[in-house]
Amino acid sequence: MLRIAVQSKGRLFDDTMNLLAEADIKVSASKRTLLVQSSNFPLEVLYLRDDDIPQSVASGVADLGVVGENEFVERGEEAEIISRLGFSKCRLSLAIPKDIDYPGLEWFNGKKIATSYPGILRHFMDKHGINTEIHVITGSVEISPGIGLADGIFDIVSSGSTLVSNNLREVEIVMQSEALLIGNKDMDAEKRKTLQEMLFRFEAVRSAEDKKYVRMNAPKARLQEIIDVLPGLKSPTIIPLADEDWCSVHTVLDQKRFWEIIGKLKDMGAQGILVTPIEKMIL
Repeated sequence: MLRIAVQSKGRLFDDTMNLLAEADIKVSASKRTLLVQSSNFPLEVLYLRDDDIPQSVASGVADLGVVGENEFVERGEEAEIISRLGFSKCRLSLAIPKDIDYPGLEWFNGKKIATSYPGILRHFMDKHGINTEIHVITGSVEISPGIGLADGIFDIVSSGSTLVSNNLREVEIVMQSEALLIGNKDMDAEKRKTLQEMLFRFEAVRSAEDKKYVRMNAPKARLQEIIDVLPGLKSPTIIPLADEDWCSVHTVLDQKRFWEIIGKLKDMGAQGILVTPIEKMIL
């Protein structure tokens, strides 16, 4: 049985549990229990603090872990990246008080920076030849400049609202981060087989994201024009109708171009356009 370490609370917890649910892996989300077994898949979930997950996977306490890329890089543990999961995206950035002029990275020379990610920050500053004093804080990094503890901060930024509320502004993006599925390098063959089944389900869920299944009635006289504007997976499905001058066209559209393409289809005479969300898609 596979054991996966998952953050015990927060956005990464919510996103991970949603992914498991969409993959039809049923797990209780009880926060009072440290270890919970799935009722329909050979998987048990170990709930941990996010900064404990890389070590738990590297040491074999867990076979897998879902962790932010920022934490994985900071901890530097010997585990393999199995998949980039595409959610819980953020960035690690340098920020300073908004009323200070910022000429460039050299501003940080001789300055004190508060952060929970000293390893990543030190590597970045050394790479650029900047000499800074790093003050390690485990929480509420953003208040440091306001109370005189530091000149600037290095922290996670998502929407940027926390920076604004603390009169800070982002001046340098050091790295982008997203949720990673990491794995122990010594997993046996049986566990890797179970892992492949889980990855297959994850991919089916992710492939369906932002996709719509579209059905429409189309005039045969303009069928080739309609087909030419449809970015289907391979080619659309064409079904004859009782009216010999019309047919039914079925395809999959990406949400990003949905309204653009729908507008073109209407101009070409498509009617009765029916749009359905896709839960899972096997490629």
